[in-house]
Order: sequence, then C-alpha cells, then structure tokens
Amino acid sequence: MRLELTDEDRAFQTEMRDFFTTKVSQDLRDRWAAGGEVDPKDFIEAQQTLNAAGLAVPHWPAEWGGRGWTDLQRHIYLQEMQAASVPPPLAFNANMVGPVIAAFGSQEQKERFLPATANLDIWWCQGFSEPDAGSDLASLRTTAVLDGDEWVVNGQKTWTTLGQYADWIFALVRTDPQAPKKQQGISFLLIDMKTPGITVRPIKLIDGGHEVNEVFFENVRVPADQLVGEVNAGWTYAKFLLGNERVGVAPVASIKKVLAGAKARAAQTRTHTGTLLDEPLVAARIAELEAGVAALELTVIRVAAGSKEGRPDPASSIVKLRGTQLQQDALELLADIAGPASLLWQQPEDTSLEAWTAHATPTYLNFRKASIYGGSNEVQRQIIAGGILGLRA
Repeated sequence: MRLELTDEDRAFQTEMRDFFTTKVSQDLRDRWAAGGEVDPKDFIEAQQTLNAAGLAVPHWPAEWGGRGWTDLQRHIYLQEMQAASVPPPLAFNANMVGPVIAAFGSQEQKERFLPATANLDIWWCQGFSEPDAGSDLASLRTTAVLDGDEWVVNGQKTWTTLGQYADWIFALVRTDPQAPKKQQGISFLLIDMKTPGITVRPIKLIDGGHEVNEVFFENVRVPADQLVGEVNAGWTYAKFLLGNERVGVAPVASIKKVLAGAKARAAQTRTHTGTLLDEPLVAARIAELEAGVAALELTVIRVAAGSKEGRPDPASSIVKLRGTQLQQDALELLADIAGPASLLWQQPEDTSLEAWTAHATPTYLNFRKASIYGGSNEVQRQIIAGGILGLRA
C-alpha cells in the first residue's frame, strides 16, 4: 500500500509548516527543543500566538474558534507543530475542559470560560485521580454537598499536572454517595484555585522535577452555577474528556527528532575503531526504530483518514500503544548513547553541563508515564483484543 497526501492536504501541510517556523519565535522553539523544566511563560506565549491566528483550538465548534478540519488535517497540524518544536496548546485547556464546556456547559459558562480558555488567559488543571482512585477512577471519594446556592467540597486529588501554575481546576466530585452504581453519583465542577480551603502540595518526581502535585479541598465553597451540565452526570462528561485526551498520543514527528538527534550524537561519539554509529549493534538498533516509526506514521495517517462521523478508528488503540513504546525506546537509546555522562543531571539553576547529556536520562524517566496516560497500554491491549481481534475472555 502507498499512502500519499492529496494536493490539497500537501498545500495545507506547507501552510502549517510555514506558520510554525516563521510566526513562532526561534528562541521559544529552541527552549522547547532543549527540554527541561516547563516555563509557563513559554506555554502562554505559544498558545496566544496560535490563538491570534485561529490555530489554538481548531477542533472546537466554529463559533468558539474551531476550523472544521478533517482528522487528517488535524494530524498534519500536530505533526508539523512537533517537528518545529512549538509548545502545543495546553492540553487541559484545548483537549480536555474546553471541549466539555463547549458540548455540555451552559451558554453563560461558554461565554465566560471558552475565549479565556482558548487564549490561555485561564490556566486549567485536571482534578481526577485520587489516592486509591487512579485506574479505577469511579472509586473517587472527594465529595461535594449542596448548601444553598453553593457546593461544599472536601477531599484530595493527586498527580495534578502543572497545578502549581493553574488558575482553575476542573474536578470530578461525588455528589450522590448512595447512587446504585458508583459511576452514577459523580458530577463535574469548575473551581477557582484561589478559593479558600484549597492547598497545593508538590510531588517531586524521579527526574528531580516538580511537574505534579497533590491538591487538598477543605470545606471549599463553590458557586452552584459552576457545575457543568447535570448533577450526577459527570461520568459521561469524563468519558467524553478522556476520548479527547488521547488525541496526539503518537507523536511521530517528535520521535523522528529524537532519533535524528540520537544518530547525530552517535556519529560524534568516538570509539577505539571509529564512532558509535559504526558499531553494528547501535546501527541495527537505530535502523529498527526508524523502520518502526515509518510503519507507525503510515498507520497514524490511515487511522486519521479512516475516522468517520467523528468516531475514531478502533485502530487508534494500536497507534497509542505502539507510539508510546517507540517514544520510550527512542529516549532510552539517546540515554544509552550519552552513557555515564547522562547520570549528571542538570538542575534548573545549573547551566554548566552540556544540555543533551544532562537531559537524556531525566527525560527518558519522565516519559515512562506515556504508557499510562490517555488510557494505559494494558487497557489498549484489551481494546485491541476485544474490539479489533474479536477475542473474548
């Protein structure tokens, strides 16, 4: 099979490539490509640049900034963004809470939140996971009790990514503890992070960074009009949100950039017989990864082109599974090429180390998460077995 872009899609690809490489500052793209700790100012600058051009939320309804693109065009947009090292629109805003408010929120909520969400004037974070309620999210225990025209929220959320920068949090809360099924008693609340009673506590990760947090709610009073949709219908909205979260989980262009960097570094690393790239096992490993990425790219294009009436192709689970595996394998290769030098990790205040070796191992360790978020790879295997292969336990 030979898959090629149409003339129209190729012109669209050129348009996106030109925009990302000429309208987003080179300094910003260089900082993003270098890796390391996220600078919130970079996210804001990039998203506001995209939003001014109508490119921050192209998948939203047209009245709120959408462009009516095909799934293939959106795939091209994402890949060109990654290839140019442009920080993507903040996922919590663009792919999670924004589409939920657009689909299920009141008109007042849409007008209040959607323009600010698209422009990153509001930075959102996600309040879903809790201690003992991660993969089994429906077991969450954070409660919201209606008291007059306010909800009183008590409980704890964990793994709240970039919550230290957030202005607002969208949270799943239990509003009916007596519901016959645990999924039926959950609601979707929008909460201002400045509300009294909210405490954010950092979680330090294995790479030394501060990316995730615990968030505690102690008698936090939330106006009743900040509940999205209907009471106890939050599980429906959460499933809708998680479907959007899985967009872009196979970052083909990013993996290609890592592999290109790995080849260049291997060619620069001297051995007693030449360079590391001359070593047969290293060359074979790179070739195997390049073949895997080429196959993944063809599959991603086929999946994007095969989506019908807004429903994703079931093969998207294969894309998520294989994409995260290849991403992790490529980052592991880069850490291996760096060798012992990668064990000296660069701290935010230390600029004395060569950037690529100092970032290699912490970046590899950080992206172990990729096989968990957006639906764990174990869950994707179950979907593939049942939904594609027709296997039943």
